[in-house]
Amino acid sequence: MSVAGTYSTTVKSPMGDQSGTLTVKDNGDGTFSGSMAGAMGSMDIPSGTVDGNTISWKMQMTVPMPMTLDCTATIDGDTLTGSVNAGAFGAMPLSGTRTG
Repeated sequence: MSVAGTYSTTVKSPMGDQSGTLTVKDNGDGTFSGSMAGAMGSMDIPSGTVDGNTISWKMQMTVPMPMTLDCTATIDGDTLTGSVNAGAFGAMPLSGTRTG
């Protein structure tokens, strides 16, 4: 099964659960592009990587403060599990379900 799709996600952050929508567009060459949209805005994913059913990407967060988020997730069927590493704030659990 392809990693491509739209996922309803939750990140367990120090500011509480952050819900969002992760969109993954598999480029078919070991890379993907997409976006993560939530209550604090939208972040583009210009160049993520695909390794089997594991995806990895970086996002540039601007709100509430600028920082780079390093993300990894494994997709098993319609379930996504992984983590978002927010530098000094540490790794935060990421979970989600494919909605499209």
